[in-house]
Amino acid sequence: MDYDQILDNLKRKIYHPVYFLCGEEPYFSDIISDFIEENVLTEAEKGFNQTVFYGKDTEIITVIEASRRFPMMASHQVIIVKEAQSWKNLKPLASYISAPSKSTLLVINYKYAKPDGRSAEYKAIRDNTVYLETKKLKEYQVPAWIENYVKARDYAITPQASQMLSDFLGNDLSKVSNELTKLFLVVQKGSRITPDDVERNIGISKDYNPYELTDALGSKNFLKANRIVNHFGSNHNAHPMPQLIGFLHSYFIRLFKYHFLTDKSEKGVASGLGLHPYVAKSYVEAARRYGKTRLFEIIGILREYDMKSKGMESSSTVTQGDLLKEMVYKIMH
Repeated sequence: MDYDQILDNLKRKIYHPVYFLCGEEPYFSDIISDFIEENVLTEAEKGFNQTVFYGKDTEIITVIEASRRFPMMASHQVIIVKEAQSWKNLKPLASYISAPSKSTLLVINYKYAKPDGRSAEYKAIRDNTVYLETKKLKEYQVPAWIENYVKARDYAITPQASQMLSDFLGNDLSKVSNELTKLFLVVQKGSRITPDDVERNIGISKDYNPYELTDALGSKNFLKANRIVNHFGSNHNAHPMPQLIGFLHSYFIRLFKYHFLTDKSEKGVASGLGLHPYVAKSYVEAARRYGKTRLFEIIGILREYDMKSKGMESSSTVTQGDLLKEMVYKIMH
């Protein structure tokens, strides 16, 4: 059962005895666990019938014993276990789920990990619980996730604004959703979130960000690239060079891969390189300016300056801003 199905069933009050929520991305698990904690029982029922345990502080046997109790003056009791990934032995849980209490909702949050897939316990948990295993979104998937997230809340967002948020926040969905919540407070419902909204309320510059730098490099816009680099150099704490190099490395690796694609249409590039369709066109245009040999040289330049930014093969008197300017000059010439 996937995340949407689980949440839809919960909203329709279709409950199951055991929920096992695990995997790399805690955002989806937290939404489900929080929904159960807040909505299954009334406030009056929660006092006697809702318990939250922490796996690192609680033996699994204690949780199982609590799960076998009957609810008091309610149809269900809710037991939530947070940080259950600290449990090493899941055999008692596997035994319990073979015949769970039907009046208990037991929610196991096994964050950032999953049980050993080779074990009998894993197979029992997978087959006898509402099992959700989440994976981190790839960074190229985040803009589309943002667009769907805001659409579900009766907003819209421009492709550039969603790309700005993705570039700045990465694929930490909890962080992304928190920042979007800030925007929802100041942007009128039903309207479109723009780069200006993001800049004013999140603190991400629409003109000075890693995405705009790659756009300048890809189009060989020397003036724009130098303006961004000068800004980054004077604000190096907000734009650490190793982080920028990592971003540029991903960009030029994708451009390098472009030359080996069989389908070089915008749609084929978006699919083959794992890009948002909004971004694919700029890659097609940039690849015309950077051939395979030149891209191979640029990747070498990035590795060289990554080492220099970390204090290797570079004088201690050279600033990060100077290194960044020098590196970008070499890339563009």
